[in-house]
Amino acid sequence: SVGRAMARHAGPRLPLIVKNLIPTLSSVFDSQRITTTAFFAELLSSNVVNDLLLLETVLDALTGRQKDACVLVRMLALRGLGNVASGSPEKVRKHGAKLLASMVNGMDDKDDPHNLVALEAMSSLSKLLDHVEERDIQSMLLHIAIRIRPFFDSEQPDLRQTSIVLFGNLTKFSEGNCEVFFEQILNGLVTLLLHLQDPKPEVVRVSVPGLDPPPRRGAAGLQLFPFSVPQACKFALRMCGPSMGCEGLCDMFLNHLREDRSLHYGEFMNDVCKHLMQSYPEMLNRLISTNLFYFKSNWVDIRAAAPMFIGFLVLHVAEDHSQQVDLDPLLSGE
Repeated sequence: SVGRAMARHAGPRLPLIVKNLIPTLSSVFDSQRITTTAFFAELLSSNVVNDLLLLETVLDALTGRQKDACVLVRMLALRGLGNVASGSPEKVRKHGAKLLASMVNGMDDKDDPHNLVALEAMSSLSKLLDHVEERDIQSMLLHIAIRIRPFFDSEQPDLRQTSIVLFGNLTKFSEGNCEVFFEQILNGLVTLLLHLQDPKPEVVRVSVPGLDPPPRRGAAGLQLFPFSVPQACKFALRMCGPSMGCEGLCDMFLNHLREDRSLHYGEFMNDVCKHLMQSYPEMLNRLISTNLFYFKSNWVDIRAAAPMFIGFLVLHVAEDHSQQVDLDPLLSGE
């Protein structure tokens, strides 16, 4: 891109260029605001803005675009703020609170029918999490977990994948809010296990820190990563395992959900349900009711996995807990 090329080859001229471009961020023309925001976003992926003392200027400029009337400007502004994680990672901690607030605001964007802003916010937040202060993320951890949960079942595979990866990354900060975040893990557990059977799009656009294979360029300059929704679920479940308080389940997730290992889903779910009913038998009805929701899923493989999941739960529950099962919704399939 032009931004990256200029960062590499025209460093000394950048301060004047940035100064002259900042007024166009308030232009009445969408095209000018989009172009300038995209240029600034690419600049932030290089450390040259830090070397030239431009980081704060460009950060402030992009932060000011969060309420722009144009969805694409808002999306590109968040992409730029997320690029600080690669361009100037040592500065993320200093600006962590501002960057995190921008990502949360992006996820809460109400004027974004296709969720482009939310997608960029989730992807950028995953990149930033390795560099922020734990105290900055703790206060908004629960809000983020609740906010991204509906995206797990989105019709858009990139939203499913990005939100699930972000959820896995959030578990790194769950120690201080163990009980609260454990509840969020339980809320998402059935969905993550069922989406191991998710339709497998070959490519979705997202950045997964520490897990990405080398990127290739796609249409419109998007970064493309061959990282499917089931792989995202494997990653999230591996990350959730240590917080679940069940050593057998944690070991299963770590050993069976490796990226390089194929999964025999039926056998895996049988063993998962055995551990769940040994450790959390009181959760039986809750797990069953969540699975019932997926009996009407648009995805055939998930629709088939849900009743199998219930069957294994009932198979492994102890007799004194089996009385809690409400047979009516099971028999009616609703």
